[in-house]
Amino acid sequence: MASHSDTLVVFFGATAGANGGKLGSDERELILLVWQIVDLHENKVGKLQQTLVQPDSVDLSEQCKEETGLTVEELCKAEPLESVLQQFHQSVSAEVKSLGRSSYTLCVDGPLLIRQVLHPEASKKNLVLPECFYTFVDLKKEFHKCCPNAGPVKELTLSSMLDSVVEQEAGLGEVKNMVLLMLHLLAEPYNHKFSTFETVNYKFESGACSKTEAVDSETVIRARGLPWQSSDQDIARFFKGLNIAKGGVALCLNAQGRRNGEALVRFINSEHRDMALDRHKHHMGNRYIEVYKATGEEFLKIAGGTSNEVAQFLSKENQVIIRMRGLPFTATPQDVLGFLGPESPVTDGMEGLLFVKYPDGRPTGDAFVLFACEEYAQNALKKHKQILGKRYIELFRSTAAEVQQVLNRYMSTPLISTLPPPPPMVSMPVLATPPFITSGSTRDCIRLRGLPYTAAIEDILEFMGEHTIDIKPHGVHMVLNQQGRPSGDAFIQMKSADRAFMVAQKCHKKMMKDRYVEVFQCSTEEMSFVLMGGTLNRSGLSPPPCKLPCLSPPTYAAFPASPAMLPTEAALYQPPLLATPRTPQAPTHSPAHALAYYSPQLYMNMNMSYTTYYPSPPVSPSTVSYFAAPPGSVAAAVAAQPAPALLPPQPGALVRMQGLPYNAGVKDILSFFQGYQLQADSVLVLYNWSGQRSGEALVTFPSEKAARRAVAECSNLPLSGHPIRLVCCE
Repeated sequence: MASHSDTLVVFFGATAGANGGKLGSDERELILLVWQIVDLHENKVGKLQQTLVQPDSVDLSEQCKEETGLTVEELCKAEPLESVLQQFHQSVSAEVKSLGRSSYTLCVDGPLLIRQVLHPEASKKNLVLPECFYTFVDLKKEFHKCCPNAGPVKELTLSSMLDSVVEQEAGLGEVKNMVLLMLHLLAEPYNHKFSTFETVNYKFESGACSKTEAVDSETVIRARGLPWQSSDQDIARFFKGLNIAKGGVALCLNAQGRRNGEALVRFINSEHRDMALDRHKHHMGNRYIEVYKATGEEFLKIAGGTSNEVAQFLSKENQVIIRMRGLPFTATPQDVLGFLGPESPVTDGMEGLLFVKYPDGRPTGDAFVLFACEEYAQNALKKHKQILGKRYIELFRSTAAEVQQVLNRYMSTPLISTLPPPPPMVSMPVLATPPFITSGSTRDCIRLRGLPYTAAIEDILEFMGEHTIDIKPHGVHMVLNQQGRPSGDAFIQMKSADRAFMVAQKCHKKMMKDRYVEVFQCSTEEMSFVLMGGTLNRSGLSPPPCKLPCLSPPTYAAFPASPAMLPTEAALYQPPLLATPRTPQAPTHSPAHALAYYSPQLYMNMNMSYTTYYPSPPVSPSTVSYFAAPPGSVAAAVAAQPAPALLPPQPGALVRMQGLPYNAGVKDILSFFQGYQLQADSVLVLYNWSGQRSGEALVTFPSEKAARRAVAECSNLPLSGHPIRLVCCE
C-alpha cells in the first residue's frame, strides 16, 4: 500500500471576504476550491480542477471581487459546501485509485485554509468532514526545510518561493505554482521527502492541570462574552481546527462561584494561539466572542490544582463532568445517587462523587459528578431544578478546570480577601459611649430577611448598591442561629431614618443570588426584640414569646493596655456559642488606661438568636482591622490578662492548644486530656470572627502544677492524626 507521502493533493481555497494572510479572520464563507493531484513517486501531476461553492450569503467583498473575478450570479448557480466536499472526495478518490494509489494527503499553502476556514465553517453548519481534512502538509514549512535562509515561514508567499507567477484564472495559477515548487523540491539537489504531517484534533480532551506545571504564556488566550451555559466542549468547538492542549479550557468563575462569561484557553503551541487571536469577535450562536492574549500564570491560577483528592477524582479518562449546586447540607452520597436515579449511573458509584467542603469540613452545597458517557449526563441534566429534600438542585455541565477552581476557592482563599492587612499594634482609649448600637425607637435601621445562606458581607454591600454610602461605620450585623450558621437575616444601621426608609422602598424583594430578599425598616429596639425571638414584618412587631428584657446593646469591653494585644485579637476569641452563658466580670481598672475592642459576637440566652457583627465601609477608627492575627500572639495576650471579660473568672492555670483539627470539639479535647479530671466548662474552643473554628483552644487546669504536667506529658501527641502543641499561659 502506498504511503501518504506518495500522493499529495495540492489544495487551494478562497472566501467571500479576506484572503491571503488574513484568510478566515473575518468569518466569511468558502466560495472557491481548486486542486490538483501530484504523484510523488512518479513525479506526475493530474488534471487541474476548479469548483465554485455557493455560500449562505452571497455578499462579496471588493477584495474578493478583485482577486477572484467571480460574480454573484456565478456563485448562485454553484452547489452548497456539503455537496462540493462530497464531489471533491469522490473525484480525488477515483483519480488516486486510477493512479494505483490507495491514499492521499492534502497539501496547502499555509494552515489557514484548513484550520481557520474549512473546520470552523463545517462546525457551524454541522457538517461531518471527510477524514482527509484532518491531515495535511504545509508547503511553506516543507520549503523552509529545504531553504531555511529564504526567510521566516510566516513571511513566505508563492511569489517569494517562485521567481515568476503565471497569470491564470483565480486559483489556477496558485495551484500550478505550488505543483511546480513541489516538483523542484523533489528533484536534485534537494531530493526532499514529504514527511511532516500536521493533524487536527478530532475532539477536545479534558484533564487535570497541576499548579507546578510549566505553561508557556505564548500559548494562552482569554475568551470573553461566552454564554454562561457554555461548556469546555462548546469553547473547543468555537476554536475548531486549532489544537487545544489536554485540559486546556478553564472556565472562569466570579466571586459568587458562578461563571462570568470568560474562559482561559491553552493551545499546543504559539502558532495555534496566534490563529486563535484572529478569531476575535467571531460568533458563537448570536454572540460575538472577544479573544485576547493571556499568560500562563493566569491559566494556572484558574485551572491549576494541588489537591490529591481532586487529582484522583479527575484521573478517570473520558468522563463527562456535571456540577450540582444547592444540595442540602445534610445530603449524603446515597441521597445524591438516589436523586440521579438508575437511568444516569455515576461512574464507580460513590467514587464518582466529589463533595465541595470548607476547610473545617462543612459542606458548601456543591458537588461534582462523573458520568461515563453523554447519554448518562443528558439524563442527569433532565433533573435540573428538581427537588432533593426541601431544596431544588441546579445541574449543569462542568469541566476539570472548574472543579479545580471551585475547590481552590473554598479550600485556599482567605476568609475575607477584600480588607487590608492588619496595621501595626496600637493602643486605643475606651470610648465613653458605645457608638454602634444604642437602643431607641428611631427607625434608622433596616432588616434583610431571606438572605441566601452563602451570602457574605460583600454580597450585602453589592445588593445595596449606591446606598452603601449611607451605612453607619460598623453598621452591618449578620445574624447567626444557635448552631453558629447564617440564619438568613441581617440588620443594617443607616445614617438616618429617611435613608432607611429609602433603602427599604427601593431594595424590597430585590434579587440576591437567585433569591429575593425582603427589606423592612426598623429601630434598634425592634432589632433587640427580634434577636430575642420576636417577629418583625410590614404588619408590625410581635414581641418574643419569652418574658425577657430587651437585649442590652453591645458595648466596648476593656482590657489593661498592652502592646502585645490588638482590639481585634481580643475580639477574635470571643466564644460565639455557649449553652450556659456566663456573666462577664466588670473590670476594676481605670477606663483611661484600657484597650477597646468591638465584640464580634454576643452572649445570649438560648431563646435568643446569635448575632455576629462585621465592619462596613467606611471602617472607623481606621486603625481597627478585622483580620485574624497570628494565633500564638493572640492567645498569649488573652491569657496574660488578669481578669479578662473574655473568660469567666475561675481559679487555675491556662494551657493553650494549637493545631487542633477544625472538627475537634469539647469532647475530643477532654478525651485528649483523659486522667486530668477536667470538666466541660474548662474547655474553650476558639473561633475566628467569621464563626469558624480557628484550630486553637484554651483549657483551664485546677492548678499550675497540673497545667505544667499536662504540657510535659501531652505535647505533640496526636489528636485525629494532628500533633497538638501545648503552651502554658503565664
